[in-house]
Amino acid sequence: MRRFLLHVLPGGFHRIRHYGLLANSHRRHNLVLARELLHATPPPPCGCADDASAAPAPTFVCAHCGHAMVVLQVFLRDHSIRAPPTS
Repeated sequence: MRRFLLHVLPGGFHRIRHYGLLANSHRRHNLVLARELLHATPPPPCGCADDASAAPAPTFVCAHCGHAMVVLQVFLRDHSIRAPPTS
């Protein structure tokens, strides 16, 4: 059990998984710099105009299956979501 708990971070700490050139804070800048130093051509812009992409993308997409989510109800700031709905 002790060996397992050596890998558990104390409360308030954040695990850092990515570091170096692909760290989140400077990833875009570092990739541009690496392409310049390697004299590589930049990737083409992703703004491809296809017939399928002409349709507007759904606002909410399920992270699990990728289908569009349907908004059933919108809660206003003034109303409590714990109370039963008023008629």
